[in-house]
Amino acid sequence: MKKLLNTLYITRQKSYLHKERETIVIKEGDNKLGQFPAISISNILCFGQVSVSPFLMGFCGEQGIGLAFYSEYGKFLARVQGKQTGNVLLRRAQYRWADDDGKSVSIARLMVAAKITNARSVLMREIRNHGENTLLSDAVSRLAVSLRRAEHAQSVGEAMGIEGDAASTYFGVFNELLRGSGFAFGGRVRRPPTDPVNALLSYVYMLITHECSSALQGVGLDPYVGFLHQDRPGRVSLALDLLEEFRSPWADRFVLTLINRKQIQLDDFITEASGAVRLNDDARKTLLTAWQERKQVEIMHPYLEEKIAFGLLPHCQAMLLARHIRGDTEYYPPYRVK
Repeated sequence: MKKLLNTLYITRQKSYLHKERETIVIKEGDNKLGQFPAISISNILCFGQVSVSPFLMGFCGEQGIGLAFYSEYGKFLARVQGKQTGNVLLRRAQYRWADDDGKSVSIARLMVAAKITNARSVLMREIRNHGENTLLSDAVSRLAVSLRRAEHAQSVGEAMGIEGDAASTYFGVFNELLRGSGFAFGGRVRRPPTDPVNALLSYVYMLITHECSSALQGVGLDPYVGFLHQDRPGRVSLALDLLEEFRSPWADRFVLTLINRKQIQLDDFITEASGAVRLNDDARKTLLTAWQERKQVEIMHPYLEEKIAFGLLPHCQAMLLARHIRGDTEYYPPYRVK
């Protein structure tokens, strides 16, 4: 099993990263902020005004260390990528599958079904822990109908339509899950998020999308060519496909934990003149620290039937998807919470 390595989240503005022997050094001016052995690092995510030496960029590409740049608010900007890994025959098979409606929908409907299953699990968990709730129970019933429809979707378009309906049902009752003082959720708003809950969801989805993209590259798949999400220049469609399985059980539950345990407060957010809402620097560090801790938690993988760190889920699912595309398995087993 792949070893879970560390991810460096660089949020200090005007910091500078360079390579020193076999280590990665982080500096601000003449002050050294940190130094880490490169062998323990799998990804470096840079937010805002962060500079990286050309030599370190080349080293990351050579060693397969993911290096990506985002705006200070989490918008993806660029990725440094070295030589493509994996067998070229696997990627050729992936492209052929993406052009085949039948093969695409065979994977797409499984991913959508897994997303709906996991969303139902989050709502049913809330009912078990806090008692009967009519709104949640009704949503669980509607999601069960969506799940049956998804399992028999005949086209990618139909699967996407079912996914949209299920997401509307799920987020329509998401406010019932919030117990943090003052937090409210009136619906999903993406670009830009205009309230604290949406800001948290978008930020965490972005983190998992990067994990999925790196995992897919690691097994030799092209993260830009998906089966559920259609091709669009600059969009990591296959990574977004994989993200669907992790939204409710990983991202949403993590956000709910931050809010309901009051690790994040309403005064941790800044509202821009445009109306966009974002975390302030201190709160972002709190989130990222909790995020790293969450990635270390061990779970039982429902298909592999072995304990893995939460942070290895994208790598496991990428491996299982690659096996299916190569023809080693009859079906792709998406991640479903039991």
